[in-house]
Amino acid sequence: MMSPAISTEPVIVRRDGAVGHISLNRPKALHALTQAMCETISAALLEWRLDDRIEAVIVDHAEGRGFCAGGDVALVRRSALEDGGTAGRAFFHAEYRMNHLLFTYPKPTVCFMDGVTMGGGMGLALPCTHRIATENTLLAMPETAIGLFPDVGGGRYLSRLRWRYGRFLALTGARLDPAECVHLGLATRYVPAERLAELKATLARDPGSADRHIALAGADPGVARIGGNRLNIMRHFDFDRFEDILASLEADDGKWAAKELATLRAKSPQACKVALEVLRRGAETEDFAEEMRREYTVAARVIMRPDFAEGVRAVLVDKDNAPRWEPAAPEGVTEAMLDAIFAPLPPGEEWTPYPA
Repeated sequence: MMSPAISTEPVIVRRDGAVGHISLNRPKALHALTQAMCETISAALLEWRLDDRIEAVIVDHAEGRGFCAGGDVALVRRSALEDGGTAGRAFFHAEYRMNHLLFTYPKPTVCFMDGVTMGGGMGLALPCTHRIATENTLLAMPETAIGLFPDVGGGRYLSRLRWRYGRFLALTGARLDPAECVHLGLATRYVPAERLAELKATLARDPGSADRHIALAGADPGVARIGGNRLNIMRHFDFDRFEDILASLEADDGKWAAKELATLRAKSPQACKVALEVLRRGAETEDFAEEMRREYTVAARVIMRPDFAEGVRAVLVDKDNAPRWEPAAPEGVTEAMLDAIFAPLPPGEEWTPYPA
C-alpha cells in the first residue's frame, strides 16, 4: 500500500490500487467531524461511486488514538447561542448526507474502528458493510449526557438490537468493548490492531475478496460482558415510558440497578424521552432517508433548547459535570414538548439526501 505523505488536512483522501482510502486526520480532537470533513468525505464517495477503477472503500484514521469521537458539538453549541443554529443545522445536514451516502453505497465499504468510536463516529462506521473492531475499540452513543439524542442513524441501528439493548445503550450511553461490539453486531469482525496494516495492504491488492481477507485476519474477541446483564436489561428497559424504566430500576435493590439508576438520573430527562421516541419511530422505518429526515428535524429543534447548550457546557466547556437540566424531572417533559420537537420542519428547511 502506498504511504501517504504527511498531511495537515483534516481528511486524507487517496487511492490505493483499486481501493479508495479515506483517513480522518484531526488527532488533537480525536478526529471529531466538522462540516468540511463531512463534505470532503462525501465528495470522495460521490466520485468513486461512478469510478469503475474503485472496487471498495476503506475508512480509518491516520494517526493518534481514537477513530472518531463524534461531531464537533462545541461548534454546534456556539451556533445555537450566536447565530440561531444556522451553522449547527448546516453541519447536521452535511453529516447526515454523508451517513445516508454510506448506507446506500453500491460498493463494499470497510471501516476500521481502531479506537474511540462515539456519536458521529458510529454514524460513519455503522453504515459500512465491514466494521472492524480492535482491542482499542470503545464504542458508545453518549448523547443524552449533553442534551442531545442518539442520531446519525441511531434510531435505526439501536432500535433493531435484540433484548432491549438498544434502549439501554441510547439512554445510558454505556461504552462497549470490542467483544460487546461483535456480540451485538455493531462490529462485523474483531481484528487485532497489529494485523491492520497488512490487512489494508491486502485489501488494496485484492478488494474483490474482502470477505475472505477480513475473515482470515480475524480473531476471537473474548466474552461479551454485556451478555451477563441481558436479563437485567430486558427486565428494566422493557418499558416505553422513561418514568417506568426509572421506577423499575428504583424498585430493584441490586448493585447493577442502583448503578444504572444513578447513571440515568444524571442524564437530560428531555434527551432521554426524545431518544426513546426516536427509537420507537425508527423501529417502524425502513427507508433510511426517512430516518435521516426525521433525525435532522429533531436535531434542528433540540440544539435550540436549553439542555443542549447546558449539557455541552457541563461536559466539554466548563467540564464541571454538573448540568442544570430544564425541565429537571422527567415528568416535566410533556407530550406537547415532544410533539413540538418532532413536528415537521417548514417547507424548504427539510433535510435532503444526495441524488442517487
